[in-house]
Amino acid sequence: MTDYLGYIYSLLVFTGGVIGYVKAGSTISLAASSVFGFGAAYGATLVSRNPKNVGLSLVVSLVLLLVMGLRFNKSGKFMPAGLVSLLSFVMVARYGYQLL
Repeated sequence: MTDYLGYIYSLLVFTGGVIGYVKAGSTISLAASSVFGFGAAYGATLVSRNPKNVGLSLVVSLVLLLVMGLRFNKSGKFMPAGLVSLLSFVMVARYGYQLL
């Protein structure tokens, strides 16, 4: 079973960093989104092979939820921190449920 949602999530995370780089010249956004996007994609590959192997995907989603949730709380801006927080929350819930 292919983890399509995990791959879509990883693509969205990476794309968000590329947009941040293009719009604001933020190399930190590009670097962070590359690391987390790759981590989420590799995690989706692991989940695709074994639906119970959600460890990496869960950690990546949790870290993004915490970091971007704090940024959203501080700035109050939905884009990009609120959106990434929301998507990460959904993925944490999904992978947490799969873990059970």
